[in-house]
Amino acid sequence: MFQKIENQYYLEEFILPFEGKLRADNRWVKLAKLIPWKSIEERYANRFTSHRGQKAKPVRMALGALIIKERCGFTDRETVEQITENPYLQYFIGLREYQNRAPFDPSLMVHFRKRFGNKALIEINEEICRAAREA
Repeated sequence: MFQKIENQYYLEEFILPFEGKLRADNRWVKLAKLIPWKSIEERYANRFTSHRGQKAKPVRMALGALIIKERCGFTDRETVEQITENPYLQYFIGLREYQNRAPFDPSLMVHFRKRFGNKALIEINEEICRAAREA
């Protein structure tokens, strides 16, 4: 089952423990602003045909994790570990505040890749590149 979630979070809204703040000039914060999360979510939602079953992870979490994995060359397990340890990566995948536990099991990375498919990931990458050139 797919559940729409507001994907456009603002840097100022991300909560760090002890009143910390994320820096706007961080590469993951900048990249998050370039990605057209809403249009990607609309395409992603079409891949779900049933309204039954366990709720899917949000598109920003799924795609964000795949982008982190590819950009950094991590394994699935290492991707989840890095996200767990890094508030900038947590912001990038759409979490609203820092959490010190894994947002999902590494085995879900396989499902994320299947849900998007290679063709869709290539199209999304082209969209991101276009947005970066226009910025």
